[in-house]
Amino acid sequence: MTTIIQATKEHIPILIPLLDKYRIFYDQSSDEKAARRFLESRMKNQDSDIFIAFYDNSPAGFTQLYSSFSSVSLKPIFILNDLYVYKEFRNKGIGEVLLNHAKEYCLLQKSKGLALETAIDNPAQKLYERLGWKKNITSLHYFWEAK
Repeated sequence: MTTIIQATKEHIPILIPLLDKYRIFYDQSSDEKAARRFLESRMKNQDSDIFIAFYDNSPAGFTQLYSSFSSVSLKPIFILNDLYVYKEFRNKGIGEVLLNHAKEYCLLQKSKGLALETAIDNPAQKLYERLGWKKNITSLHYFWEAK
């Protein structure tokens, strides 16, 4: 059974290894101290909403949403920036539960919707599309990196 909770600062010790494994998945070096600082900052500044999935009472995954706005629609939106499920808990529907919870949260907050970005080769794309997410094929995504 999967249960979702909204994380608070008391959950930071549970989130640290999840965030660290997520970063490793995206070819970053392990750095649990930096993960702790990052999570503490998010909690202190209240600038994201983090949800933890528990499978049979064990931490199994998380997702993190950031608030933003759409000037075109004049509505708030959420950016689903992070979604990660531990390897041993994959293929148990946890990612789907996290995504659906994020959609429900978005509706409760009266947001226009959710945006997400993922790697071109991420197999989770099939899950996103099955759950009603639409791939943007009408515009390009650009990023400027400060160095």
